[in-house]
Parts: sequence; C-alpha cells; structure tokens
Amino acid sequence: MSTLNVGDQPIALDKDGFLVDLQDWSPAVANALAAREGIPLTEDHWAILELLRQFYQEFQLSPATRPLIKYTALKLGPEKGNSAHLNRLFNGTPAKLAAKLAGLPKPTNCI
Repeated sequence: MSTLNVGDQPIALDKDGFLVDLQDWSPAVANALAAREGIPLTEDHWAILELLRQFYQEFQLSPATRPLIKYTALKLGPEKGNSAHLNRLFNGTPAKLAAKLAGLPKPTNCI
C-alpha cells in the first residue's frame, strides 16, 4: 500500500494505485492521480470521469472497456464513445486508468 499526498492530506492507495477508500475522491485527488500517470486532465478527460462516476452510481461497478465505450457513446455521442478517442485520452487503458482517476474500484476483468 502507498499514499498520495493531496495538500496536507495523505490518501491511501492499493498496490495498483487505486483508492483504498472511495470516499477520499475529489477533483484534487483526480488531478494528483493523473499527475502520477503523466496526464494533464482536460475537459474531455473530466467528461469521461464524471460519466464513469455516474455509471458507478447507477450500476455499483466500474465498467470494462466495451461497456465503457457503449455507455460513453450513449451519453456523449459516437465521436467520444469510441475506442480510439478513449485510448488516446487514457494511454491505451481507458477502463482501468479512467476508473482509477475517477476514484472507482479497478474493473473486475482488468489485469
């Protein structure tokens, strides 16, 4: 287990860098997690992170890549809900990395 310092608050992370306590998530935590991954969060990233948090509230799980693409296309349109766009935003691992940045558990079928 490791910690991420956001301001003066230590945030516990599991061995894969996901939040131990999902209640610790905030936009500042998302930015700090993204910085660890070398990703400056843009408006496009935030749209996906908010969408993922909605998905989690609705279904109580983090989506794998295919459901993430389908849900994104349904909610944001096909120009954003496609694998090329999501892979570009999240370094080729959209389901896993986007879930991490959104403060959600690791999708169950991600390595």
